[in-house]
Amino acid sequence: MALGLVPMACVKIDRGRKRRLSIAAGLTGGVYYVYGGGIAKVVSETLPDVEMTAEATSGSVDNLKFVGSGRADVGFTMADTLDDAVRGQGAFHGDRPVKLLALAALIDNFTHVACFADSGLSGIADLKGKVVSVGAPGSGTETIALRILKAAGLDPDSDVRRQGLGVSASADALKDGKLDAFFWSSGVPAGSILDLAATPGHRLALLASSALLPELQRRHGSLYYEGTIPKGVYPGVDADVPVVTVKSLLAVSSEMDADLAYRLTRTLFDKKQDLVAIHPEARNLTLEQAVKGSPAPFHPGAIRYYQEKGAWPG
Repeated sequence: MALGLVPMACVKIDRGRKRRLSIAAGLTGGVYYVYGGGIAKVVSETLPDVEMTAEATSGSVDNLKFVGSGRADVGFTMADTLDDAVRGQGAFHGDRPVKLLALAALIDNFTHVACFADSGLSGIADLKGKVVSVGAPGSGTETIALRILKAAGLDPDSDVRRQGLGVSASADALKDGKLDAFFWSSGVPAGSILDLAATPGHRLALLASSALLPELQRRHGSLYYEGTIPKGVYPGVDADVPVVTVKSLLAVSSEMDADLAYRLTRTLFDKKQDLVAIHPEARNLTLEQAVKGSPAPFHPGAIRYYQEKGAWPG
C-alpha cells in the first residue's frame, strides 16, 4: 500500500510546458526515499521542461506495480523483484508480465538482519521461534527475507512469529521489546538503523547471511551475491558483516519516450556530486556498474547515453 502515492500523482499535464513526473521511492526510513528525493530535486532543477516529485511507498513490489500501471514514471527496485515482475512470478504471479526497462543500476542492497547484541542470536537459523519482521507487504525486503528464511531451512509461516513492518516501525518495535529481529534490505547507512544503534542500554548487532548464498543461488539464480556491511558504518558494529546482497536499479515503463529516458539517465551522471551530497550511496553510481545486473533490458534512451560514454558493453 502506498504511503504517499495518489492515483493522479504522475499524470503528465501541460502546465507552463512542465512535464510532471513521479518517482516511486520507498519507506521514509530507508535509502531509497532519500536518494529518490535527491533524484527528483536534481531532475527538476536540471531539465527545464520537467518537474519530478518523489513518493513514499512500501518498496520495490509496489514501485514496479505503480510504474507498470502508469501511476508512477520511475521506480526504485531490487533486481530480484524486477526479475519477478518481468517474468510474472512471485508477487506478480497472475498478473501479465510488466513491460519494464532499466535506466541504471544504482547501488548494492545489503540484507540487514538487525537485533541487539544481548539477544543471543548469532545466525539466521537462530530466528526459529522468534518474533521477526520480514518487511512491509509489497516491499523488496519481504521478498528477500522470505527467501533467506527458506534457504536457512525455516518455514516463514510456522517457524517464526512473523510480522510485516517497515523499517521505522521495526526499529521501534525492537526497542520496545516487541521484536527479536527484523530484516531490512538497503544501501548503507540506513537512517532508521543508525537511529536504532543509538538506543541507550543496547548495542546493535547485524546477523551474517552470506553462508546461505549457495542455496539462494540454486533456487533463484545469480542475482544474489556476497556483500559486506563494513564495520563502523553503524555504531556498535565493530566487525565486517558478510551478507546476501542484490543490486538496486531504476526502472521505467517500456512506453517512456526515448529522449526523456536519455535525459534522465544523463542527469544522474551530470549531477552525481549533487546526489552524493544528499546521500553518500550515490558515490557508488558509476558508468561501469550502471549497465550491469539488470534482469530486464535497458531502455533504448539509456543505452544511447551509455554508448556515447563508451560504457555500453558490445
